[in-house]
Amino acid sequence: MRKVLVVGAAGFIGQHLVRALAAGGVSVIAQVHQRQGDFGPGVQTVIADTAAETLLQGCDAVAWLASGTTPAGSASDPLPELRSNLAPLLKLLHTLQSRPDCHLLYVSSGGTLYGDVDRPASESLAAHPRSYYAAGKAAAEHFIEAWCQQHSGTATVLRPSNVYGPGQTLHGGFGVIPAAMACLRDGKPMTLWGDGESLRDYLYIDDFIAACMAVLQRPSPQGLRVFNVCSGQATSLRQLLALIEQVAGRTLQRDQRPARAVDLRRVLLDGTRIREALGWAPRTSLHDGLQRTWRWLNAAQP
Repeated sequence: MRKVLVVGAAGFIGQHLVRALAAGGVSVIAQVHQRQGDFGPGVQTVIADTAAETLLQGCDAVAWLASGTTPAGSASDPLPELRSNLAPLLKLLHTLQSRPDCHLLYVSSGGTLYGDVDRPASESLAAHPRSYYAAGKAAAEHFIEAWCQQHSGTATVLRPSNVYGPGQTLHGGFGVIPAAMACLRDGKPMTLWGDGESLRDYLYIDDFIAACMAVLQRPSPQGLRVFNVCSGQATSLRQLLALIEQVAGRTLQRDQRPARAVDLRRVLLDGTRIREALGWAPRTSLHDGLQRTWRWLNAAQP
């Protein structure tokens, strides 16, 4: 792997992946929506409207991390999923028809795709999207599979659980951990939906980036591979907030409200496949990850 295009490089995960690739000696093209600070040596920053044909020249892989919506943000309107997410991806797939040798890494969503489950969901479980956001991710995966089938492409889809960590800012109400920590830091109440017993899997950013690197640094078979990426630990919202309060040494004010239609009760993932195929496993406990995130948030405060 000599050169990688990262689409959505300015986002939370994108920034971490760009830095990890550059640190590994990979030449990176970081595609962003608007000009921003320099990523450092080995990274070329380009604006999103640059032609894909130009960006892909000499690239061994492209990592698609771009997303212009959130589950709550597109809850009442499906069209943003088409305009912001599917249409740009389909343009890339059209370009990749002449570049089947270029490995596509697509970051999907394990946290929304499977719907409510009684046991950890494996990749073979059919998607049951409740939100338009999840439906958009499912559609994207099908288009990628069709590209692989028609044009002998190589693609890997990662379905992460709830990724968190330093660098994650509150975006459109998306991300319970940055929301809770920001409220604690600022002494403000946090709006909570539901009874606090909903279960989620939380994955530290460094562990997810290690999974991305494991995919990109190994030769991949032709066709589509799909991997859940998760901690393997189910944590209720009530337990999560108690841990955050413990780390912060403060009590969170709560504004409790009824659950919303898009909210899931249980998001549980089975990470067996990626462990067996790539030897990847999470290394960061939830407590340690929350500690690091809280320290970063306070150090980053103006």
